Amino acid sequence: MKIYLTILLSIIAMNLQAQNLTGNQWSARKVNTAYIVSLADKSSVLDALTDFVVSQKITAGQIIGIGATNEATLRFFDPTTKEYVDKTYSEQMEISNISGNISVTEGKPLLHLHITLGKSDYTALAGHLLDAKIRGAGEFFIYPLDTKVVKIKNEDVGLNFYDFEK
Repeated sequence: MKIYLTILLSIIAMNLQAQNLTGNQWSARKVNTAYIVSLADKSSVLDALTDFVVSQKITAGQIIGIGATNEATLRFFDPTTKEYVDKTYSEQMEISNISGNISVTEGKPLLHLHITLGKSDYTALAGHLLDAKIRGAGEFFIYPLDTKVVKIKNEDVGLNFYDFEK
């Protein structure tokens, strides 16, 4: 009987620590310091996740996710030209992984995300994510850090780098 009471009290405590949230194109549950985030069908991954991190005042952290999309624009950085080359794919694909980080640049949140997409012929695409439209589900875990991380553009390289002095 004692073990059942302990389990019941643990479940009640976990549920009391959980908080449900809703926003523009997303819903979420906060559990302890982490968030479980669901993006609405047909929403922009970047717009919805940026709206989420702004609403929760997250200035540093990690993002991971899975889902499905029918339109994704990937980027590939060319260090010779210091420019990104973009390519859009318009077909139904599985998002087998999105991973990245949250920081701030020029006072605004910056989501640096990479994505791996599975096509219907079981080939995969991967690259830096410019944006994707959810078509089906978009399921994410966000792990904020209790700090602010700033990125500044390094003109010699052409990319944003962490500046821990800011």
